[in-house]
Amino acid sequence: MDLIKNERVNNLLDIYEPLLTNKQKEIMEMYYIYDLSLSEIALDNKTTRSAVFDLIKRTTNTLENYESKLHLLDKKEKIHELLKDVDESIKNKIEDLL
Repeated sequence: MDLIKNERVNNLLDIYEPLLTNKQKEIMEMYYIYDLSLSEIALDNKTTRSAVFDLIKRTTNTLENYESKLHLLDKKEKIHELLKDVDESIKNKIEDLL
């Protein structure tokens, strides 16, 4: 699995997870956070590997679609870039708000 893609999907999940169904959340967590294989997820969910793959692909597309419309991840990254040179105590307060 591509590390950069994995990081992006995890960041998208952090932001948009409340918009997903419980099943989508569960499968995405198993795959991206707990690093389970498609076969392991399929076995745990009593389904097929291809069903798990399709759900992950559709959910990832959904997350990217949310980002293309709302740009919350882009904004968060820009804020973190701007905070690089800010005093540490102020930086911590701003990050707590995010």
